[in-house]
Amino acid sequence: MSDEQGFDPDSVAGAVDEEVSMDDWAAAMAEQEVADTAAAEVKPATNLFQDLSGSSQSQAVPQNLDMILDIPVQLTVELGRTKIAIRNLLQLAQGSVVELDGLAGEPMDVLVNGCLIAQGEVVVVNDRFGIRLTDIITPVERIRRLQK
Repeated sequence: MSDEQGFDPDSVAGAVDEEVSMDDWAAAMAEQEVADTAAAEVKPATNLFQDLSGSSQSQAVPQNLDMILDIPVQLTVELGRTKIAIRNLLQLAQGSVVELDGLAGEPMDVLVNGCLIAQGEVVVVNDRFGIRLTDIITPVERIRRLQK
């Protein structure tokens, strides 16, 4: 991005320097709590498939799931990507601008261990960046994207 393409560093600095009160965090958390409550009201279908194992292992699944809940994963939010020649990479210095393929205002990709799981928009509260998820990728869609 350059000044010729409509990039205004003063407007970006002004947007980042805006102070956000604790009321904004509280409002964001309350909004998330309402969304979580609505999602919790949806009951998943159970007993859709016949137990073919002949044992009661289906009741052991939740206990086994508890074993993996503390495994850390790498969550990444991606602004965009670009390919750059090593020659140009070595010429980068402080203040250099690298143009990415992502457009301003476009949703950011949320990846878990390199796999796209959601998209969202950047939020700034008290000088900290966060992401508000706007679209969750379904498991079917994730598989379809892997097959491309």
